[in-house]
Amino acid sequence: MHDVLPEDSPHWQYLEARVRDVLARYGYAEVRMPVVEFTELFKRSIGEVTDIVEKEMYTFEDRNGDSLTLRPEGTAGCVRMAMEHGLLHNQTQRLWYQGPMFRHERPQKGRYRQFQQIGVETFGLAGPDIDAELILLSARLWRELGIEGLELQLNSLGTPEERLAYREQLVAYFSAHQDRLDEDSRRRLHSNPLRILDTKNPAMAELVAAAPTLSDYLGEASRAHFEQLCAILRAAEVDYVVNPRLVRGLDYYSLTVFEWVTDQLGAQGTVCAGGRYDGLVAQLGGRATPAVGFAMGVERLLAVMEAQGGLPPHTRADAYLVLMGEQARQAGLVLAERLRDALPGLRLLTHCGGGGFKAQFKRADRSGARVALVLGEDELAQGRISIKPLREERPQETIAIDDLATHLAGYMDIRETAQ
Repeated sequence: MHDVLPEDSPHWQYLEARVRDVLARYGYAEVRMPVVEFTELFKRSIGEVTDIVEKEMYTFEDRNGDSLTLRPEGTAGCVRMAMEHGLLHNQTQRLWYQGPMFRHERPQKGRYRQFQQIGVETFGLAGPDIDAELILLSARLWRELGIEGLELQLNSLGTPEERLAYREQLVAYFSAHQDRLDEDSRRRLHSNPLRILDTKNPAMAELVAAAPTLSDYLGEASRAHFEQLCAILRAAEVDYVVNPRLVRGLDYYSLTVFEWVTDQLGAQGTVCAGGRYDGLVAQLGGRATPAVGFAMGVERLLAVMEAQGGLPPHTRADAYLVLMGEQARQAGLVLAERLRDALPGLRLLTHCGGGGFKAQFKRADRSGARVALVLGEDELAQGRISIKPLREERPQETIAIDDLATHLAGYMDIRETAQ
């Protein structure tokens, strides 16, 4: 778990603002769920024999003896919320959320035990068109954020019945080669054999490559759903790769699954992943409801943006107000409020805490401000203020205080254009 420091938080805000804007343009509404849920929710939704439930959840008993868990992912909580508040009854929903998730994993580049996710979930829409919309939406996000080089991988997991038939063949295949399975794969063989396909163990790569393929067990309806999705993506000129070994790590997926991956983060190459989970609402006690969604890791996206040089420059202030003398300090705070009223977007740092002229200018320079505004006793008596550029070679000038708001608006326009 890690801290986000002042020099990093503007990058988070930039990404979150772009995501919020795109989701609003597609008609998605934000929801906010608790960080803790009853442990049973995740056991029933994710699956008791998954790595998340078996190894990674932060689970504890509260004072009433109830077992609670810090959420390891957002979909189960979103479904619980939608059911509890009647959002799924004869309705369609396009929802999104953001917040911290928790998994006790081995930390490495792009992977933390507390990590920030942005999740998008839709309910009540059964066709491949909504699957395609989510993928097109995510592709637009990459363009808006200036992220390049992500590869879209697709697969279909079919229906639960089709997957069961495939599962039997997979167990038979791997059982015949048990001597070549690693410890994790032997443990999963009869409880969750599809996860063996997702192994990262290079010693098993050849064995997994020769395993039966799920696509051979898909029925006509599942094939049609997947083919229609692919046709929409081709029409929209979104490149993709069909990855028959893409199975996702959670039990509730069916039909479409997809991941956006990169080779710029080492082993942790997935930055966005999701798919369809039509059976989850019924699994949690509600009416059968078609559903599809995705989640993306904020830290991983920021790491990709940093690697590609796409993080915006950090601008903490447009101007820094230097104040010399007791009367100037008092008048300066009042002036700063007037400027903020006149220019709502102005980033103005007012010097506080005393200090001489030289010390104040050092702080002004460290603030990153474009200009220093200098107000001393003489300037105050004359109703004027000095403006000293800090980032470009231009002479200092003195103007009437009443003209200052108009003058500063020009610096704000330059900043907005740069961003």
